[in-house]
This record gives sequence, structure tokens and C-alpha cells, in this order.
Amino acid sequence: MSGAIPTSTSVSESAVIEAHPSSVWHLIKLQDFSQFWSKLEKSEEIRGTSPETDVVKWTFKDGTVLDVKQEEHSAIDHYITYSVITSQPALSYTSVVSTIRVYPITSGQHEGHTYITWTGNFSSDADAGVIEDAKFKRREALADLANAVKK
Repeated sequence: MSGAIPTSTSVSESAVIEAHPSSVWHLIKLQDFSQFWSKLEKSEEIRGTSPETDVVKWTFKDGTVLDVKQEEHSAIDHYITYSVITSQPALSYTSVVSTIRVYPITSGQHEGHTYITWTGNFSSDADAGVIEDAKFKRREALADLANAVKK
């Protein structure tokens, strides 16, 4: 029997951001993540891929480089779905698909603000450490996003 810890292969983090949804949605473009996410050194579109494919290179301050592919985008429903297609160094799991959704808060004490979710669905070979890391990275990025729209 292996010493692996059984774990869910999905993560979901959410936040209320005290800004209008349009201010938040404006930054939810893969190539713009470095404008708010403090872990990223830069995020840039990769040229030369097919016209139907949107791929962005995320270079993290720790040296990790991910190529992420936009899978879905809806300006009407305010969500973006992306997958990691390559990583240097290599990932310890096969795949992950993530979705960020932006919702307007239309009533109550947070009316006029934004509710945002960031989910990730990992392949079954992702271990508990991967899931925990993803949870904390999403929490940090959502806090960074909230700070960026306050400026």
C-alpha cells in the first residue's frame, strides 16, 4: 500500500471583491494576469500558434514557466476557462483545467461589488500537496486581484 494521502482532485476558492464587476472582469485575461498576481514576473501572448488557439506564457518569479491555453471565454457570462499545456519544470500531474467566474452582487451589504470564484479540476494523479498548493495560490491571487482593483 502506498503512502499517498487520498484527496479530492478539485479546488474551489472564492472571494468578495469590493469593486464593480466590470473593474474586476477587465483584468481577467490570461495575458494580463501579471498586472495583478504578485507571483507572476510576466504574462505574455505566444505568437505563432494557430489563429483559433489563444496561448499565454506565464513566467513566475520562482522561475516556473507555464504555457496556458484559453479553452473558453464568455464576455456575456463573465468566465474564462484555461488549461496548462506545458510546464518548466514539469508538473507532477498530467493535467488541470481551471475556471474563473465573475458575478455581480446585486443586493445586500455588498451590492455593487463582485463575487469571484476560481476553480481547478486536476487529473487523478495530482496528490494532496498539489491540491493544497493550488488552493493557497488561488487565495493569494484573489487577494492580489482585490488589491489591484482598489488602486
